[in-house]
Order: sequence, then C-alpha cells, then structure tokens
Amino acid sequence: MTNIIMATERHTAQTPKNKRLKKYIALSLAMMSLLFSTAACSDKSVIEADGNLTEQQKTEDSVVNEFLHSEKPTFTTKTVATFNEPWAMTALPTINDAAPKLLVTQKVGALFIVDTATGAKTAVTGLPKVAYGGQGGLGDIVLAPDFARSNNIYLSFVEAGTGNGSNKFGAKVIRAKLTDLDTDAPRLQRTMPIWQQIPKVKGQGHYSHRLLFSPDGQYLYISSGERQQKTPAQDMSVNLGKIIRLRADGSVPTDNPFTGNGSDIAAQFWTTGHRNVLGMAFDDEGRLWAHEMGPRGGDEFNLIVKGNNYGWPIVSNGRNYSGTDIPDHDTRPDFAAPKISWTPVISPSSMSIYKGGKHHDFPAWQGNALISGLSSKALIVVNVDDNNRATERYRYDMGERIRSVLNVDGQVWVLEDGNNAKLLKLQP
Repeated sequence: MTNIIMATERHTAQTPKNKRLKKYIALSLAMMSLLFSTAACSDKSVIEADGNLTEQQKTEDSVVNEFLHSEKPTFTTKTVATFNEPWAMTALPTINDAAPKLLVTQKVGALFIVDTATGAKTAVTGLPKVAYGGQGGLGDIVLAPDFARSNNIYLSFVEAGTGNGSNKFGAKVIRAKLTDLDTDAPRLQRTMPIWQQIPKVKGQGHYSHRLLFSPDGQYLYISSGERQQKTPAQDMSVNLGKIIRLRADGSVPTDNPFTGNGSDIAAQFWTTGHRNVLGMAFDDEGRLWAHEMGPRGGDEFNLIVKGNNYGWPIVSNGRNYSGTDIPDHDTRPDFAAPKISWTPVISPSSMSIYKGGKHHDFPAWQGNALISGLSSKALIVVNVDDNNRATERYRYDMGERIRSVLNVDGQVWVLEDGNNAKLLKLQP
C-alpha cells in the first residue's frame, strides 16, 4: 500500500546555479548536441546569420530554464520493512543492477542486513554491549573506504562506565570486520576501538556520535555532543561538544587545527562550540555541512570550516528551555553563524546529499541536502549554492517522526522513528 505525500512549500524555491544544473543534464544535452551537429553539416541555417545563439544553445538554455522553474517534486512511499527504534542506515556495495542491501542499526543493540528487493532482514551477530536508554544505544554505521577489500565497518554506540562510574555514559566508536555476508549468519569480528567520549558523564542525551568519511577516504569525522552539559562545548580539555577528525585507524592527523597546543584531546578537534550534531555530509564541491539541534528554537545548518567555533552555549538563535534568553549569533561575529536557523525547530536527525548515480528519481534535488526531521515529521530539502549560501527549498509532511534519510545511487530511503518504524522507499 502506498501513501501519496501531499505537502506545502514553506519557503520560496531556490535552485543551484546553472553550471551545476548543466552537469546533471549533460548526458541528454550531449545527445542533442550530436543531433544538432549532424544537422549543422548539411544545413547552415542552424547558426543564425546575425550571430545569435545556435539552436543547440537555445535548447540547452530552455532545458535549464525549465529545470529552474520546475514544480515541487511529489512522491509515493513504499514500505520495505519495519524496525524497533532504528537509528541509522548505510548501503552495501551494489552488484550490477541489483536492488541495494542496507545495513540498519537499532538503538537496543541490533544490526540487520536488509534486502530492499524482498524486505528480508538478516541479523548480524557479534555486536558490542551497548548502554541502551534515553538517546543512548547503538548509533551510526558507515563502511570503511576500503570495504570492498577489507569488509570493515565503523560503528558508534553508547557504553557505561565501570565500578563507581557505572552510572556515567559516553559514546564510543569501533572498527569491525563484517564477515559471512552471503550466509544466513553474518557476524562482526576483529573489533578494534577507534575513539571515545572523554569524560563519561551522567545523563543519557546529546551523544551525537554521527560518523562520516571524507570524500578521499583518508579522514573519519565524528560528531561529539555536549551531553546536555552546555559548558563542555567551549572546554578544550574534553572532547564533548566538538566535531572530531581522525585517520581511519583512530590516529590524529598532524594538520588538525589544535595540534600545536600541547593537548592530546584538543588535537582531535576539527571544530568546537557544538550542541548536538546529528547530521554531516560532504557536497559535490567537497564542503562539509552539518546540522545541529538548538535548544528552544534555533536549529542550525552550518558550513563546517577547520578551526571554527560555532558558539554554543554562548550564543544561539534559540532560548533556554527555562525561557531565559541566549544572545543571538549576530551579537558575536567571532563565532561562526548558521547558514540557516529554524524557529520553530525541525529537530534534524540525519542528512544525505542527493546525487543522481545510476538512477535519477528526483532530478530537481540534484546536489541538495536531504534532512530528516523528528518533531517536524518532515523531509526537508535544502539548496546550497556556490557562494556558501543555503536555503530551504521544499518541506514534505511525512506524517511520522523521521529518523534517517539515505540517497543510494539516486534512489531515496527514509526510516521512521520509534517502535514499528517503517523503512520507506520514495517513489517519484
């Protein structure tokens, strides 16, 4: 059974610049070019005598203009499988034109391989013990850049302390080998610790623990939430409230911005002053974008730049939950301000950059950031342009809290949040 997504647009649509659009339509225009060049050999009227645009150029501009003013795409949803409290997903490499298989985590500590063609789920064994509760449990999953050779994956999860610290918690990242993929009993082996939050603290919120590899596969980025403690985000002696940059083996790159201050902890940091970053993605230009949950208002969409401080908890475009004011970003230009700020909040939970790949299900989204929303129960489409500006283009009412969104070769998958949460494929 499919559901038609009927949504209204909250903001005026903005689209990428023409040169980015022309990249997308290059294949079809190339075909047109062949046709027109053939005509030009036998018919000089293709090029106008007064030196105006050729028919090919007119056609190209017409296609771009139509794309720029295209109506908001619509889609239906197809339910593929259901989960209890899923948190993240990633795609295994596809073979030929087969439907993708997804790896899906559940907060309680379960990992499944999902055949999107049939909806069949296969549990993976050998997972670490997780501290489940609140916002804690099994978190993000990404493939190692050399997965085709190594079968390694990276997982984030929450672990409890030991002894007198058993009531304190922190996020941890491990690397493990995913074996027996073609059997009914896949499992994790050769687990290796990569990173952990320091210190562990009481409470079970704002772990963040989102994972992302750089486009060249050399660096692992980890978002580390401030654990609802506020002050750690500006404390250079702890790695809470930061975005971390490491090599794939967990070592610290020598060109990180704070390697020269004598602190092994600060050497991990790429940026500081974060609250709860749950989505990170690189765009086609190699820029790193991240969204961040604000307090009472002030959700953020940020361009992440080496060494920048993003201001939490000193500035925010939201207010404290108590209702007390927080100075806005424009009062402190020394802190990096968000490119978009949302009040009311959207509660952003994940992000994926749309790229056509083998499929072009939603060409109007090409190069845009797809953001899943929890309290907003929405899929939000954000455009970023060549001048580092960002604008919300479209908002789709999904009717349920959305935990994750993933683009796989131009097809889009979303995960609902909570119990009996659906894995949905968006169909244009």
